Amino acid sequence: MIDPRNEVLARQLLDYSVELKSGEVLYLEIKGKETLELGKQIIRIATEKGATPFWYYNDESLGRQWVANAGDDQFKKQAELHMELMTRADAYIGLRGSDNPFDLADIDSKQIDKNNRLFYKPVHLEERVKRTRWVVLRFPNNAMAQLAETSQEKFEKFYYDVCCLDYAKMSKAQDKLFDLMMATDKVRIKGPGTDLTFSIKGIDCEKCDGKRNIPDGEVYTAPVRNSINGTITYNTPSLHDGVVFNNISFTFENGKIVKATSDAFEDKLNKTLDTDEGARYIGEFAIGVNPFILHPMKDTLFDEKIAGSIHLTPGQCYDEAPNGNDSAIHWDLVLIQRKDYGGGEIYFDDKLIRKDGVFTDEELEHGFSVENLKREI
Repeated sequence: MIDPRNEVLARQLLDYSVELKSGEVLYLEIKGKETLELGKQIIRIATEKGATPFWYYNDESLGRQWVANAGDDQFKKQAELHMELMTRADAYIGLRGSDNPFDLADIDSKQIDKNNRLFYKPVHLEERVKRTRWVVLRFPNNAMAQLAETSQEKFEKFYYDVCCLDYAKMSKAQDKLFDLMMATDKVRIKGPGTDLTFSIKGIDCEKCDGKRNIPDGEVYTAPVRNSINGTITYNTPSLHDGVVFNNISFTFENGKIVKATSDAFEDKLNKTLDTDEGARYIGEFAIGVNPFILHPMKDTLFDEKIAGSIHLTPGQCYDEAPNGNDSAIHWDLVLIQRKDYGGGEIYFDDKLIRKDGVFTDEELEHGFSVENLKREI
């Protein structure tokens, strides 16, 4: 029996997110057995629209066999195979629903680095992100519910509320924040363990309104590369390359991370930041505005959209908001500034624009409210 929510979500992905048209090619990557039902709906609807879908199945339990053992030439050949497929695609949808997100936890970090540099960066960061219309989403399986520390039934209800909200309304609500960020030079972020300043002057902004990620809900830019000074302490856990990091703290001098600490795995944290020169500089600054997402669940696609949050990302910048930083990594790390997470402030050009996760502009705050964005399914 088809879950009607999957059909609603599939149509939103195809019609709104990637705007797939007749005659186009869709590259569909399916990770995890439980994503197959949504994958079937995407393939059926894409075919009915007159497009040609290419799909393949992948998950970390398969990928670990490859990443752990491949050499440089093999990574490069894998990249060549996928690059040919990606260059022929007009649109890409990535469904993520792996049974065990820790399947890469015991892989040698050198092998992870090779996979990032030789495969993921050219195929995804350079080709897919820069040239196709793309969207990536997680799927509500039991592993994901466990990370969120809730039942699968409760998680599924939350998931479909978040993923099927009215993204057209969210896009309209983001216009005012977009204009505010475009007009700003100096940013100051304050909170427990955090006092950070940087400039975003002259850097473009981008609205994230359901076109590239589902769920969505952020407006991002990038700092002027050498302008960041001070310290930031992130208060959400981050699952990265099979390891959960807690209480990551960075100290910056003229844009560079000169000190990096965490509750555990500091060696792995610093090895990641030593991937290349750009890994110790920031490629993205974003403000999260999705009112349906309030608590971290060790899943970046959800956590970076948390209402009242920001994320400041070591690594590769986006072409839409370029600051010149180039890296094989792009690691979104999240700081929640609502009262229940310790509070905090954001200042634009010395003016307070958000306190304890609430915008000081009431109209702006209402635009991102549940009542304004909820869609009945």
